Amino acid sequence: MGFIQEFKEFAVKGNVMDMAVGVIIGGAFGKIVTSLVEDIIMPLVSVATGGVNFTDKFVHLGDGTAKTLAAAKEAGEAVFAYGSFIQNVLDFIIIALCIFFMVKGINKLKKKKEEEPAPAPEPGAEEKLLTEIRDLLKNK
Repeated sequence: MGFIQEFKEFAVKGNVMDMAVGVIIGGAFGKIVTSLVEDIIMPLVSVATGGVNFTDKFVHLGDGTAKTLAAAKEAGEAVFAYGSFIQNVLDFIIIALCIFFMVKGINKLKKKKEEEPAPAPEPGAEEKLLTEIRDLLKNK
């Protein structure tokens, strides 16, 4: 079997298509989670912490005089930008929680589907015949 034929078989298998759909949905879901974090949750965190902006927290490691992180980076000053790290950790925790709750919800839905009893299968031809014989013997 040639390389091209093998590749065609691989590319059209269900797993590859499922993975492609998963990547696309994951990208779209990532945008939703990013918006949730940046536009909804972080403003609430900011209000709860008294308006602290973590991303602009830094310590000069030299003789820097810049008042903001952006100005310090633009001036080429050496800084320890711990605020950006804190912000990224918070973003990760919030995103991980969102994904956890999403997976938990999906698993709950799957469990409900599994709990629904399957309809009893129709008896086969042999079972029907045996049932008829049994019923005839009972009537004698």
